[in-house]
Amino acid sequence: MNPDDLPRLIFLGLLVTAVAGSYLAANRGNMGRVAQQAAIWGLIFVGVIAAYGLWNDVSRDLRTRQSLMSEGKIEVPRSPDGHYYVTALVNGVAVDFVIDTGATDMVLSQADAARAGLNPDTLAYLGSALTANGEVRTAMVQLDQVNLSGIEDRDVRAVVNQGQMDGSLLGMGYLSRYARIEIADGQMILTR
Repeated sequence: MNPDDLPRLIFLGLLVTAVAGSYLAANRGNMGRVAQQAAIWGLIFVGVIAAYGLWNDVSRDLRTRQSLMSEGKIEVPRSPDGHYYVTALVNGVAVDFVIDTGATDMVLSQADAARAGLNPDTLAYLGSALTANGEVRTAMVQLDQVNLSGIEDRDVRAVVNQGQMDGSLLGMGYLSRYARIEIADGQMILTR
């Protein structure tokens, strides 16, 4: 706490006490109703604080995912955070990806790799990658199947990141399978 904050905090406390005291004095005959209103406003305050604190979790769940527009064309809406998210079936298991055109490969987190049937503990982490968090070890893997909105690819090369990742990345190693990548009007369109 900053030393300049203490006088402000004292002033704010005195101001709240004066306003609350004058309200209670004016309504001393209706203390039951005052208590009821105070409880309602307290619940509203707690609700607003909870909604603010949970907004990132709620908005992440409300993201619209990709949709197949026509044969070989996938439309991915931009998320409110500015990123493009897709869900693909990797070896038959749904995996959420952030499209990352700055990533060389499709990168699976250890958790997503395990869900897709790979054992991260037995992989040979012989490669390395430079990330925003520094250098990490990587293991090259071959995925039997990747299905994005009905477009299926077999024997897809990917890497498993030995470092901590919040999610998996869909990089250029996979995106290069598409003939065209367009970004317009808040949409990314992948065309085979």
